Amino acid sequence: MTVTRTVRIGSAHGLHARPAKLFAQAAKDAGIPVTLAKGEGSPVNAASILSVIALGIEQGDEVTLTADGDGADAVIDQLDALLTTDHDA
Repeated sequence: MTVTRTVRIGSAHGLHARPAKLFAQAAKDAGIPVTLAKGEGSPVNAASILSVIALGIEQGDEVTLTADGDGADAVIDQLDALLTTDHDA
């Protein structure tokens, strides 16, 4: 099952090193393919911290999460919570 959701970034400084690391690690731990795309851009492997940082995601940007596999709903819920939380507070 494939699940896609658009999320607005909550971290005051966007997805810089620390929140990107938390996000990429959670995507990797999900055990199913997860991609992240900024705006209309091409999706990247969400488990790759370098790919996530390279997107240049800032606070308030909208990103699209896609997960494919068993438990995709739960994975998207968890990653959504990470992206909407302000890790810089």
